[in-house]
Amino acid sequence: MIQRHAPIAQNLKVGKVPFLYIWNMKAILVAPKSDNGFKFVADLFKKLGIGTSTLTKEEIEDLGMLKLMNNADKSKRASRTEIMKKLTA
Repeated sequence: MIQRHAPIAQNLKVGKVPFLYIWNMKAILVAPKSDNGFKFVADLFKKLGIGTSTLTKEEIEDLGMLKLMNNADKSKRASRTEIMKKLTA
């Protein structure tokens, strides 16, 4: 038996930009190439009863940066002196 939970992000509109669908802490980012594609996918999700949220370009860039930060090598450490030296160079 499949358990269905309400989506975390639902029906928040910011503009005609890619939107994010979150379900049980998983997400699908859809970026249609045209306004027609955007409308088609948004209408399809609506007919399927799937809530959607739109993201601004800046929010998408933030997600990309977050992904890079999560994949970064965290085993290496730098001292405060090393960091300050790089910042002032």
